Amino acid sequence: MRSFVIVILGTLALGGVAHAQSSTRSKGYAEAVAQSAFGNVTSQSFGGEFGVTVVPNVQLFLDVGQVHNVATAEISTAAATIAGYLSQTQANVAYRIKEPVTFGLAGVKLNVPVTGKLQPYVMAGGGVAKVKQDVTFSVGGSDVTANLTPYGVVLGADLSGSYTKPMATVGVGVMWPAWQRLVLDFQYRYGRVFADGQGINVSRAGRGFGVRF
Repeated sequence: MRSFVIVILGTLALGGVAHAQSSTRSKGYAEAVAQSAFGNVTSQSFGGEFGVTVVPNVQLFLDVGQVHNVATAEISTAAATIAGYLSQTQANVAYRIKEPVTFGLAGVKLNVPVTGKLQPYVMAGGGVAKVKQDVTFSVGGSDVTANLTPYGVVLGADLSGSYTKPMATVGVGVMWPAWQRLVLDFQYRYGRVFADGQGINVSRAGRGFGVRF
């Protein structure tokens, strides 16, 4: 992933010294996005992005999607503690941790003026993220998450439920017009969810498939 980011940043640097285009030609774009997500754990992210041009080379964007898992060290430690307690009296105790994040972000995207077909850009914005704490426990192969009271366990807010917090994002990328109005968007996004205690960092690298209009 580091080489992916270096390639994009190198393209942006070259774009900065290239000859400027007269203006951004499209009125906007819409694309579906598939990315690898990495941070606390490695996962996947899917969503969509929409942008409209407000002045030449400046666009407003909306980015919505879901990262399948951002499980933090805190939730992993808490789940392991509960599993350890259950193991003292029960056999074959197991647990699963999943912490998906659903987000909606908006901001400004600056297209770097260059000659040629490739369109490098930088972007920044913010919004909100909903984090779901999905932890399950099993004893003897049976899911007992909803019925832990007989075992002397009550899950706290650190292992169940969901919460919504602010999220910030920055990103870089290169958009390539593959055919007529169809475009491929090679992209990297860094985001931070401002959760209580310790924030959640997540990077997303992948491709967008869409159209310019």
